[in-house]
Amino acid sequence: MSHVRGEGAARVQAALTACGLACRVAELPESTRSAEDAARAIGCRVEQIVKSLVFRGARTGRPILVVASGRNHVDEKRLGELVGEPIAKADAHFVLEKTGYAIGGVPQLGHSEPLDTWIDADLLQQAELWAAAGTPHAVFRLTPADLQQMTRGRVVAIQ
Repeated sequence: MSHVRGEGAARVQAALTACGLACRVAELPESTRSAEDAARAIGCRVEQIVKSLVFRGARTGRPILVVASGRNHVDEKRLGELVGEPIAKADAHFVLEKTGYAIGGVPQLGHSEPLDTWIDADLLQQAELWAAAGTPHAVFRLTPADLQQMTRGRVVAIQ
């Protein structure tokens, strides 16, 4: 792992520092675009990967962020019930506009605007987690407590 060079990764590092977290962004030569790619590049288990999935409220258009274990899939009907409206998958333009980051590198903090955030309860079972840091090649290590602190998200079963 190398030190931060990309602008997106530098913004994530600044957001981590602003939150008072000691997490450090590192860039990898391999892609971390998918949970499987990230786990392989880091040398951890897929369930330790925090994937950021952005959805859109079907009625309100509000952005909804789900941070999920790399092993899990989001039950979209259940998520809609939790947020109080049907949800739709967000397209690449919506994700970039609302988060400031492209799909494959969306972090859990430092977004363009506040996001309604939901945390997969399965992530709290891991001692160590790894998350995207602004680019498809940047990651940072964190704990479940760090994740809760940085997102202030609600912990739920997403499956």
